Amino acid sequence: MALIVQKYGGSSVATAEKIKSVAQRVGKVHDSGDQVVVVVSAMGDTTDDLIKLAAQVTTDPHPREMDVLLSTGELVTSTLLAMALREIGYKSISLSGAQAGIKTDSSYRKARIVKIETKRILEELEEGQIVIVAGFQGITDDMDITTLGRGGSDTSAVALAAALGAKVCERLTDTDGIYSADPRVVPEAYRLAEIGYEEMLELATYGNKVMQPRAIELAELYNIPIRVASSSNNNPGTLIHGGVSMEVRNKVRSVAYDMDVAKITVTGIPDKPGIAASIFVPLAEAGISVDTIVQNSSVNKLADLTFTTTKDQIKDAMKVAKPIAKKLGASEIVSDAELGKVSIVGTGMQNTPGFAAKMFATLSSNGINIELISTSEIRITCIIKESKVKEAVRALHKAFEVEV
Repeated sequence: MALIVQKYGGSSVATAEKIKSVAQRVGKVHDSGDQVVVVVSAMGDTTDDLIKLAAQVTTDPHPREMDVLLSTGELVTSTLLAMALREIGYKSISLSGAQAGIKTDSSYRKARIVKIETKRILEELEEGQIVIVAGFQGITDDMDITTLGRGGSDTSAVALAAALGAKVCERLTDTDGIYSADPRVVPEAYRLAEIGYEEMLELATYGNKVMQPRAIELAELYNIPIRVASSSNNNPGTLIHGGVSMEVRNKVRSVAYDMDVAKITVTGIPDKPGIAASIFVPLAEAGISVDTIVQNSSVNKLADLTFTTTKDQIKDAMKVAKPIAKKLGASEIVSDAELGKVSIVGTGMQNTPGFAAKMFATLSSNGINIELISTSEIRITCIIKESKVKEAVRALHKAFEVEV
């Protein structure tokens, strides 16, 4: 008998009928002799609806109260699924994040898991219960409810799998695996049978929304295999793990994209120590995440500094950066919120020349201008105009023959 952790996304539990279908699926796993812990997201667009509801009563919701509010979505799903399982004859119990022993720090809206006390879950499993845990949430030492940030239910599931010593964490949603590109953009994209943690982390960070990056980091740290599969069929899905064969390390594995990119450029600032810190420290203190950073130096000891952030943070970023740029004597500060990024990912890029040249040539031949470039050992990312992103994905998928 093994222990399996399953996680069902919001689209898989969006209606009462879908919840009943999930209950049937979970019941079959239990019937096979395995112990089952299920982590659930809020139903459909519940989290977005709760955010909109809060906006109707205040323009500045307190982070603590928002966490209490948003945590209710997963509680609804977990209780309904437990009810659905009991209706078809299975012993089942729903637990909030707090009841499941998920302890976090006090960073509201983006809390980090500190530890998981598994005693309650293990006791319920010993009683023959199917345990349903509300994902996305935990509790502080002061008994305050916290949430783990967007996609936090993935992190809940992987963390529980690690703490409980699960055989596998299954991430079940409306897609049947990880693809070589978004099938909605590239119809000929194909499902990957397996992918390594390192490649998957790059994909998740740079545009593939199937898994949350924090969940992949946790899985790699504790060596927890994740199977990404559909909640509506029995296709094998994609296995994310650390033992990927050498054969798949010879090429680009997938093309990812992200439309949520904005850029700020500060021109004509003094090229001397401390200038970058004077800009990025206040941005960090304001809670603004910065991605790609490029600084160009000129012969007259003036520099241009460009960095990217998300579209929803561009106004706040400009609000912080403008007075700093003025104080530094910058010539100009400008922003552009009509950008996106496209990335090629694959361990085959390590120590192998030609991938960057081929990517740049492909974009050029399709009339796509590159605004910025960032790289890792297994990834090359180009910042381009938002309107050109999907065209770039299709061109790169074809150029690197990812479809064969």
